[in-house]
Amino acid sequence: MKEKKIISVIHECTIDELSADERQLIQSAIDSTVNSYAPYSGFSVGAAVRLANGEVFVGCNQENVAFGVCICGERTAIFAAGARHPQVPITDIAIAARNSDGLTSTPITPCGSCRQAMIETEMRSHCRLNILLYGQSTIYKIEGIANLMPLSFDKF
Repeated sequence: MKEKKIISVIHECTIDELSADERQLIQSAIDSTVNSYAPYSGFSVGAAVRLANGEVFVGCNQENVAFGVCICGERTAIFAAGARHPQVPITDIAIAARNSDGLTSTPITPCGSCRQAMIETEMRSHCRLNILLYGQSTIYKIEGIANLMPLSFDKF
């Protein structure tokens, strides 16, 4: 049996270590958390994506008593951008969350469905995503979805 070692690179940083554009994108994600509809989980997720043309789209999670029809904030933002500008690559995504105590202290990571949507976004545009996961105490900056989901489902 062979062993395969997979290494992911995740940069841990503070808000001050980010560019002005990255800070603005995170703020858009934070602002979007208040538009979440999360009466069942009480967990509000906001996301913001920036396109190569500089335009920003936001999204937030939308819950439903029929849980299968819920949608996450990340996919809401990605799909909104794709619906408006399908040929313009998404270059950056910022994600933030809040619960009953306020904004989360540590970053949250996207669910598997959102990670798969991010993989498809990169494949479609041939553009690596700059991923910013916000927490009040620290921020994770990740270059490319492969660092967040190294063994991904791809077209065959």
